Amino acid sequence: MTSIARRPLTPRQVELLGRLEALVLAEGFAHFTLDDLAARLHCSKSTLYALASSKEQLAVRVVGRYFKGAAERIEQRIAGVGDVRVRVGTYLAGAAEELRRASAQFITDVSAYAPTRSTYERNARAAAERIREFIQEGVRDGVFRDVHATLIAEMAGLLIEGIQTGVLTRRAGVSDAEAFTALGELLLDGLRRERSQS
Repeated sequence: MTSIARRPLTPRQVELLGRLEALVLAEGFAHFTLDDLAARLHCSKSTLYALASSKEQLAVRVVGRYFKGAAERIEQRIAGVGDVRVRVGTYLAGAAEELRRASAQFITDVSAYAPTRSTYERNARAAAERIREFIQEGVRDGVFRDVHATLIAEMAGLLIEGIQTGVLTRRAGVSDAEAFTALGELLLDGLRRERSQS
């Protein structure tokens, strides 16, 4: 089975996608029509159709772009961080910071539309896998207590899923960003190896 390669974006399209991403992050996407988006971005509908065949496909593309960019920026933040404790904290702080860019309406719209929700869920699973790797490394190196790394990571993954679905954040009355910050504190305090008093 062969797939048709997507044409490289022109500089104008890259710039337009960036502006579209900023608009969607601030206001969501469900209530917009293509006419609305074209008017807000001062472009033609045909310009938008060159990016995606429908408003729904455009939303999928923009949401995917946001999460891919967020993941890359978070990985850049932790690159070269040797202390695994600092890496865990930096990773989750990065996730919280990226989600602060997203309005509540954006998160609601992403969760309500199955294709974009799937993108969010893949992102959450990838984050849980990274946390598992960090915990395993920390236990192996004696930095973290000797815990069942896979179990702790799966528990963290369930919390990430609870954040992603909105269940946890609704019950606690906090934003996704605040929830990720709290998750970082919970993990690092729980995994800390007690040092003997000198």
